[in-house]
Amino acid sequence: MDITIHTTFLAHTDPEASLAFYRDALGFEVRNDVGYNGMRWITVGPTDQPSMCIVLEPPAADPGLNDAERATIAEMMAKGTYARLILATPDLDATFERLEATGADVIQEPTDQPYGVRDCAFRDPAGNHIRINEVR
Repeated sequence: MDITIHTTFLAHTDPEASLAFYRDALGFEVRNDVGYNGMRWITVGPTDQPSMCIVLEPPAADPGLNDAERATIAEMMAKGTYARLILATPDLDATFERLEATGADVIQEPTDQPYGVRDCAFRDPAGNHIRINEVR
């Protein structure tokens, strides 16, 4: 079977803050930026992985959600428990320093985890938990 990850979705609450984090701090390219009914969907991805996309979407865009579900999503986003993304880099310390210098919200400094991974963690502007693993 030949299957790859093409697109994943993360909620965002502020398009400009999301662009500052994903484009400016992480260095991802913006592949699409679409507005509709006062909402924006922004597609970003690593420049060296043109087939991998992250769509930053408004959390309330799904018309199938009711008010209670929207409130739960907003609460989880505020606590940083709604969504997670794990990225990888060959030089965790340099990546951490670059992101920290942009003012990104640090959750955890580079750490050797007991389960064999060296990683760090940030929150994006919407509260999404972004972990970065060191992969050599």
